[in-house]
Amino acid sequence: MIDENRFEAGALCATGVPAERVLEEVRELRSSDAPTHGGRLFAYVYDPAVPGLDELAAAAHQESAHVNGLDPTAFPSLLAMENALVGAAGRVLGAGPGTTAPDVVGSVTSGGTESLILAVKTARDAHPEIAAPRIVVPSSAHAAFAKAAHYLRVALDVVPVSPETLRPDPAAMAAAIRPETVLVACSAPSYAHGVVDPVTQIAAAAAEAEVRCHVDACFGGWTLPYLRRLGEPVPPFDFAVPGVTSISVDLHKYAYAPKGVSVLLHRDASLRAPQYFAYADWPGYTMINPVIASTRSGGPIAAAYATLRHLGDEGYLRLTAITRDAVAGLADAVRAVDGLRLMAEPESTVVCFTATDGGPDLFVLVDELTARGWHTQPQLSYDGLPTSVHLTVTAAVAPRVAEFGPDLTDAVAAAQAAGPVALPPELTALATSLTPDALTPELVAGLAAGLGMGGETDGAPLPERMAVVNTLLDAAPPALRERLLVEFVGLLQRPTW
Repeated sequence: MIDENRFEAGALCATGVPAERVLEEVRELRSSDAPTHGGRLFAYVYDPAVPGLDELAAAAHQESAHVNGLDPTAFPSLLAMENALVGAAGRVLGAGPGTTAPDVVGSVTSGGTESLILAVKTARDAHPEIAAPRIVVPSSAHAAFAKAAHYLRVALDVVPVSPETLRPDPAAMAAAIRPETVLVACSAPSYAHGVVDPVTQIAAAAAEAEVRCHVDACFGGWTLPYLRRLGEPVPPFDFAVPGVTSISVDLHKYAYAPKGVSVLLHRDASLRAPQYFAYADWPGYTMINPVIASTRSGGPIAAAYATLRHLGDEGYLRLTAITRDAVAGLADAVRAVDGLRLMAEPESTVVCFTATDGGPDLFVLVDELTARGWHTQPQLSYDGLPTSVHLTVTAAVAPRVAEFGPDLTDAVAAAQAAGPVALPPELTALATSLTPDALTPELVAGLAAGLGMGGETDGAPLPERMAVVNTLLDAAPPALRERLLVEFVGLLQRPTW
């Protein structure tokens, strides 16, 4: 007999819950999330504000949700949609018949991180004779490269970016290439600041050293080509650049597909070959995987296919034009406020700004913007680069641009009036003197509770204002930041019994 008292709470119930009640629970849980639509969230989500697109994508997802990408011979529909997505991404990025990269091939992955891990894995496995492989990346490269290096036991050689240009020096990138280097990477654009690295020079240096060059265009690969067609001065970055051997682009970003679909492209099939994993030395089916996952739902792929088919090339050109104008309007709003300056002139879909001398505490400013309904992304200081505020701009932002300027002015005034965050001396000492190994779970739990971050497992909300937390993290060196955040998130991720 089942003890029904064991199943009074949590996801698993003794007798099951009616469907409508379950949906009500999901909606209630969602009510505490940041808004995914409406143009007020400048990170994490990509909203084109196209009527009916969500419903179309959801319907396509439902049609293929139970299709399994493990075996393309059993489900040829998924194979056909994947090939179509790879072809579309290749076309956008300068490949295909009639180009200098007619033999491009690719794979659909679950997101940019998987695409980058596979790019590193493929480069590593192409050189089994190298016992201690290395990759060269600029310091502005996405953290997923570090994750790939960690997972795959590949050494990471990081080249600093210029505080003025926010780009790496091509000569320094070339000098970092060693005999053990299997991959050189660059960004188009970098996520943090939205600037395009000097891909032409970096790819040339990699080619001269006979090393692969990967362009991480996960963030901007679907917009930069359209910006170029709109007359914007987009530097070369795609397969038209000699020496570029692979490119990643996320369809769940500016192709506006639902999460999570990315595409990893290789200049030809021989370059892709080491990406595959095959295993037949067991009594079950022979496993052949082009990507990390074996079982893959067809839902996201079908949703992406439906999105691309519905919007079309002209639709993406129109959405990019809308986004470009929104970027310009937001940049103008930043320029108009005393105490703020742009980190770089926008050249993609990012507006990134910092404070001038005597300007507001940016972490307080972020809280003030949140209080006014604007969800921005604070970025901590790093290696001579100041703290900054990142805005990922989508087409949905355009109708809100006129509202942002006055709210930004008010938020800056409020942040100036409040003054900068002053950490208690003991916290400052803790952040600057502790080593990651010295942190204990008890110490972190006490620190989290003092910052209002320790009670989520009891149903208490997270702090509404994060300036103190961000100031503490900013005072800590990167290794300590990592450990603190791991422990903080570990406190939040606890089972509901």
